[in-house]
Amino acid sequence: MAEHLSQSELDYPFKLLEYLNGFRISKAIFSACELGVFDLLLQSQKPLSAAEVAQKLSTSEDGIERLLDVLVAIEIVDVEVVQRTAYYSSTDVANQYLAKTSPKSLHDLIIYYSQTIYPLWNNLVDAVRDGKNQNEKTFGLPSEEIFSAIYRSEEEMLKFMGLMNSTWVIDGHDIVTAFDLSSFKSIIDLGGCSGALARELAKEYPSSAVTVLDLPAVVQTAQRHFTQQDDTICFQEGDFFEGEIPPADLYILARIIHDWKEEKNLTLLRKIHTACHPGGGVLIAEALLFENRRGPTTVQMFSLNMLVQTEGKEHPPSHYTRLLTDAGFRDVQVCRTGKSYDAILALK
Repeated sequence: MAEHLSQSELDYPFKLLEYLNGFRISKAIFSACELGVFDLLLQSQKPLSAAEVAQKLSTSEDGIERLLDVLVAIEIVDVEVVQRTAYYSSTDVANQYLAKTSPKSLHDLIIYYSQTIYPLWNNLVDAVRDGKNQNEKTFGLPSEEIFSAIYRSEEEMLKFMGLMNSTWVIDGHDIVTAFDLSSFKSIIDLGGCSGALARELAKEYPSSAVTVLDLPAVVQTAQRHFTQQDDTICFQEGDFFEGEIPPADLYILARIIHDWKEEKNLTLLRKIHTACHPGGGVLIAEALLFENRRGPTTVQMFSLNMLVQTEGKEHPPSHYTRLLTDAGFRDVQVCRTGKSYDAILALK
């Protein structure tokens, strides 16, 4: 039974108003990233006034001052007032996650949210009414061709790959250490995009050979823009839905299952089961719902996002257990990481 709202919330809807204003906070952070605010503050040797920030970023002084004050209010920028002039400086959180140059930067994720996800959510009413994604209404592309919309240009492909790269830079370690994968000597990350998760695997399990298999255009873009000097991972061009899946000990499906309808996922998992070496398995990384449908809120929001952008949705662990069992896998184990994404391991 749902908890009743407290009497104070009924007297005045503080929490409700906070939720209603959530989109404004998101857009303030998005805009600051797009303008380069966090990079400027990180690189500056001293706190800057709104006039100095405006001059360096070619914005209006009034506009940037208001934006900076919002960032101060939500505690990702600091301020000190000296002789009636406000001087702004960065915080550790902004330096680590919002500045583009940080190894753990979420900058690419934020740009993707701002320029791709935000426009899609403008059509959420239509998505709920029609029960399908809004790629056609938002971008003029057929709703059935999900990745034609996501990869509609090289620029858009780079944005999406940047999103995935940011995701696994901060969440990848928890996924690859959710279970001991050291016994799997050949690992293929299906749809591994930029290779960020594969790199986490290779770092944690240096005796395993790790390969990213993805579409030719994705692999070529990854090799041009995301390779690292000390890379030990390999890239292989292929289409795991339409083409052959090479044999391996372990297959990774990270944020793949939630894109598609159940029939397509079951066909893919059966195909993986056939290709998998005896004693091998599959590791799925997805955001897991609670079985009682009461959260987590972030995962429920992810599921709503799948409605506006893809064919799929998020699921509780029982769904994946059934799907994997139907595909022929056994010994399904679930690990909730406590972060954005969880891990499911099943053996052949």
